[in-house]
Amino acid sequence: MGSMFRSEEVALVQLLLPTAAAYTCVSQLGELGLVEFRDLNASVSAFQRRFVVDVRRCEELEKTFTFLQEEVQRAGLTLPPPEGALPAPPPRELLRIQEETDRLARELRDVRGNQQALRAQLHQLQLHSAVLGQNHSPPMAADHTEGPSSERTPLLPAARGPHADLKVNFVAGAVEPYKAAALERLLWRACRGFLIASFKETEAQLEDPVTGEPATWMTFIISYWGEQIGQKIRKITDCFHCHVFPYLEQEEARHAALQQLQQQSQELQEVLGETERFLSQVLGRVQQLLPPGQVQIRKMKAVYLALNQCSVSTTHKCLIAEVWCATRDLPTLQQALQDGSSEAGVSAVAHRIPSRDMPPTLIRTNRFTASFQGIVDAYGVGRYREVNPAPYTIITFPFLFAVMFGDVGHGLLMFLFALAMVLTENRPAVKAAQNEIWQTFFGGRYLLLLMGLFSVYTGFIYNECFSRATAIFPSGWSVAAMANQSGWSDKYLSQHPMLTLDPNITGVFLGPYPFGIDPIWSLATNHLSFLNSFKMKMSVILGVTHMAFGVFLSIFNHMHFGQAHRLLLETLPELVFLLGLFGYLVFLIVYKWLRESAAGASTAPSILIHFINMFLFAQSPTNQPLFHGQEVVQYVLVVLALATVPVLLLGTPLYLLRQHRHRNTQRRPVGRQDKDSDKLLASSDASTSENSWSPDEEKAGIAGDDEEAEFVPSEVFMHQAIHTIEFCLGCISNTASYLRLWALSLAHAQLSEVLWAMVMRIGLGMGREMGVAAVVLVPVFAAFAVMTVAILLVMEGLSAFLHALRLHWVEFQNKFYSGTGYKLSPFTFAVDNE
Repeated sequence: MGSMFRSEEVALVQLLLPTAAAYTCVSQLGELGLVEFRDLNASVSAFQRRFVVDVRRCEELEKTFTFLQEEVQRAGLTLPPPEGALPAPPPRELLRIQEETDRLARELRDVRGNQQALRAQLHQLQLHSAVLGQNHSPPMAADHTEGPSSERTPLLPAARGPHADLKVNFVAGAVEPYKAAALERLLWRACRGFLIASFKETEAQLEDPVTGEPATWMTFIISYWGEQIGQKIRKITDCFHCHVFPYLEQEEARHAALQQLQQQSQELQEVLGETERFLSQVLGRVQQLLPPGQVQIRKMKAVYLALNQCSVSTTHKCLIAEVWCATRDLPTLQQALQDGSSEAGVSAVAHRIPSRDMPPTLIRTNRFTASFQGIVDAYGVGRYREVNPAPYTIITFPFLFAVMFGDVGHGLLMFLFALAMVLTENRPAVKAAQNEIWQTFFGGRYLLLLMGLFSVYTGFIYNECFSRATAIFPSGWSVAAMANQSGWSDKYLSQHPMLTLDPNITGVFLGPYPFGIDPIWSLATNHLSFLNSFKMKMSVILGVTHMAFGVFLSIFNHMHFGQAHRLLLETLPELVFLLGLFGYLVFLIVYKWLRESAAGASTAPSILIHFINMFLFAQSPTNQPLFHGQEVVQYVLVVLALATVPVLLLGTPLYLLRQHRHRNTQRRPVGRQDKDSDKLLASSDASTSENSWSPDEEKAGIAGDDEEAEFVPSEVFMHQAIHTIEFCLGCISNTASYLRLWALSLAHAQLSEVLWAMVMRIGLGMGREMGVAAVVLVPVFAAFAVMTVAILLVMEGLSAFLHALRLHWVEFQNKFYSGTGYKLSPFTFAVDNE
């Protein structure tokens, strides 16, 4: 837990990995997840690195695995999770996995292709059977008889000419239903009516060979005369992708062909069944191979990608890697390297090396602290070894949220919702939920838990539960004492609907309420004015305290980084400026609360006028001072605050400039004999500075490569001027920004009151008048519950959350937190399930 207050110490470690054991060592590091590799081949193309061939082989295997996974999903099957912890396979196992995977993929492609071909063939047989089975009653060539009694005997003799021997021909087939109407129209127009077409829908649906879904087809029979008309018909049916089948004129021949087709269909279905059974066996083998294979190849590819970031020694006998590792994990790192290189006969070596680059930031979190650390990291990852605001955010964030969201009922609902997620967090179904909104709530379940708990606490202080006050303790006000001593008569009561309680009368005010706001204030007409005054002053007190705490935390940064001059030239002037002006305002608020009583409430001085006169160096004869010598104290505080501005503006730049000149004076060569020794001394100093990272150099604008030209006074003065202006103006604007606590708290209370008055109060009144309270209250309470959750919990909760987020990012963290670092991204095989 100590690392929560400041990021852990991270060291740059150089690894010397024997070529024979490099793969095993990196695999061990991936299982532990302790180090972050630095790319030593940044200038080398990805296609020219040492292990690019192995990476490509892994990628080809991943493509094959993707094909197998799609086939498994296509069959409606699921892949089981891999059993146990699977290590990265040895490099020699890659060939075996590749051969087995390719054989399965090839076998699966062949079986799937055979299945598709058999389905297509079966579909053709079924369509042909449907065409022959449909009763289209095609027109046949009439047998002309010479009998005079025949009705079919033509009145005129048959024409003699070139068309006398034309024969009626047929085209039969099937087409999709949505194409049938267009096909019929085009046939009629293209052939000018020299055909007879019959379209009928199939009685049973046929399975589509590609999608496997049942579909309806339209069968057709077209009779025509003439070879040219037949050519047109065949071209048109080809354009519409119709399935055309031979059609016999004799009914007996068609019946025999239909029986033969049905027999072929049965035989084909048996073959198809055997093919599908064999396919299921192949898919079963795929289910066994795929989960562990995917994990192993993914790990193998990650190992080779990490090895591609290593450089090769001049003897080509070992690989050189540079990694960032936490200092506390160095013994574990060394042990892992020894275990990984034990079989090779040559042990891997790890030793710390100096670095001028800023190390990455490592802050270990758990389920509880992860969401609060995420809030801080969303603003910016802290610099290396910088004070971490997350431990303090665990308390201040839910509390500031609760100040704006204070209600016992609403806070209890939020607390119970978060508690349910916490109690079921280990269930696989809860973790596997894919809903994005649910994942957001589940990730911040502990944050919601504290937000709800703190809201219950502030709700008790405000004495509000769904906007209703509760009398937990006896009220501190007595109406009976006021009625007995004021002589209220029946006539007076009838003429004055509003009555005033005078606390100066003995027995009317018995003392303050034990905890929170007295419930009698919920009945008063000046309830809103009283709460406005209370919450506004409370917001100022909380805001100044929060900002002063942020400035106080900067002391730990300066002490840790060895910047003692910033304690006197920055932190001390900032505290004097902030506390001398706005800390004094907090003192006036508290002092007036403790000093003034109900007897002198009418003549109590105004704090706002005193604060304005403080800056104007003026006095108001109508506004009496709160204590003796108040004007002198105010003048002194203003002068001190103004005096800290030039110290804050010029102190640090002048100190750094003096330090730079002093360093240059010491390094100036004296005589030719000392020239070489001075160069050696300078080089040793330069190497020392290069081997140690200094945060002061970053903040002062020092480059570090060329110490003669590293200090730029204009940049330092500009940086400090921006910081001074931002802090001085920010103290005013940030103090005003904390008034959002008062505004959001007031808005939440008024929305709760409006919702109660417009829904529940009307519903309770209707139930009493109609005498059906139980029936009326059911939909009324349902509407009240839905609007409470949707408006007050979700919308108002989101608004209060965003405002609390802004108060921490802008008003609190900018006093001490730079957020210009970067996270340690360890090389790991683990998958985060949170």
